[in-house]
Amino acid sequence: MKKLAVSVMLGAVCFASSAQTVSSTHSGTNSPYSQFGIGALSEQAGGVGRGMNGLGVAYRDHIQVNHLNPASYSAVDSLTFIFDVGLSGQLSNFEEGNKRVNAKSASFDYAVASFRMARHLGMGFGVIPISNIGYNYSLTNRIGTNSTASYTSLYKGSGGLHEAFLGLGWEPFKGFSFGVNGGYLWGGYDRSVVNSYTEASTSLSKYYSADVRSYKLDFGVQLTLPLTKKDKVTLGATYGLGHQIGGNPTCLIVSTNSTTSVADTTSYPRTGKLQLEIPTTIGAGLMWNHRNKWKVGADYVLQKWGSVKMPEYISENGQTDYRLTENHFSDLQKLTLGAEYCPDENSTRRYVNRIRYRFGVSYASPYLKINGQDGPKEYSASVGLGIPIVNVWNKYNRSIVNVSFQWVRQESKTFITENMFRINIGITFNERWFEKWKVE
Repeated sequence: MKKLAVSVMLGAVCFASSAQTVSSTHSGTNSPYSQFGIGALSEQAGGVGRGMNGLGVAYRDHIQVNHLNPASYSAVDSLTFIFDVGLSGQLSNFEEGNKRVNAKSASFDYAVASFRMARHLGMGFGVIPISNIGYNYSLTNRIGTNSTASYTSLYKGSGGLHEAFLGLGWEPFKGFSFGVNGGYLWGGYDRSVVNSYTEASTSLSKYYSADVRSYKLDFGVQLTLPLTKKDKVTLGATYGLGHQIGGNPTCLIVSTNSTTSVADTTSYPRTGKLQLEIPTTIGAGLMWNHRNKWKVGADYVLQKWGSVKMPEYISENGQTDYRLTENHFSDLQKLTLGAEYCPDENSTRRYVNRIRYRFGVSYASPYLKINGQDGPKEYSASVGLGIPIVNVWNKYNRSIVNVSFQWVRQESKTFITENMFRINIGITFNERWFEKWKVE
């Protein structure tokens, strides 16, 4: 598979050779980069974090869910149940030289919730995306420089990974919290490469698949320190356990004679089972809070992809095999800066004072290795609003519509440049469901 990577990426903009726009609603991505690894890595933040471009390691709020750091669950208000659900739509543009192709997609992204179980003890749970796979394109190449014969390769892929999690956050003493998310990881992929030849009666197809059923563990801590009567700073750290997640990845090589309709199938691995992996993830963050009006922060996240192996079909010296190999990835480093401004979240006179204004920017280093070369680096930025839902029947209503606009650019000197424009829409329901009624 690696030996095909360069020609695949150089021609990937031709995946819609007969159309200029590709539409997809079953997957959250159309990126040809999703054909590598476990797919295109998903934005895991909720509605609040997406407005700040994924910021969340040190974010702490009493009326929002921040599952990126489970220690934040301890900040949730008593008597309330917070439920956050979101979806997104995106338009992508792929560029290589003077070739450009557009693609659009939409997806239901996440559903998370949180509530206080006891004093200084909060719980969170939900479903979030981990990765997405979605591509469909073809390439046509000549066989030799002086031959009129050619072959066409059709590349398809779908799937991705998701996580359902349950977590706790506890504040044993004022200012210090820690928490854990335990998750069930599921999903997989189906990928295929089908080669057909103009001057031959044989076609060669490769089918790759995996089915993941595993666990995921993430830990977090937050320390809040007062600076002045109006200012405080929160330090946050997270750790995600890297481990094998199974999946039993397989490869089928099918050679079909179109004249006789006879197919010869070889299945890999020949013996035993292979296992996919997820990397160890380490995050550190800082957030300054000024009177709950200004929240300004920074996150640094390191994903140890460099030590992760992936299965690869290898044909050398007349011998074929499908086995785990190295050098598919580099460690991913991501830096995010973000902020949120709310004039007065408790204002009863001016509605606009309760609106939350958010923005953020990020840079991520290349982590894919494509035929030994670095894949794309990523630049991104977002702006967003947290708009309170007006409810005249419930004076305690603090539900919010979170809307954000995000631009992501994946840039490489060797491969395709991808520009993606995404709109995220989420609703945070925040009601006093556990309040006891008093009868006079």
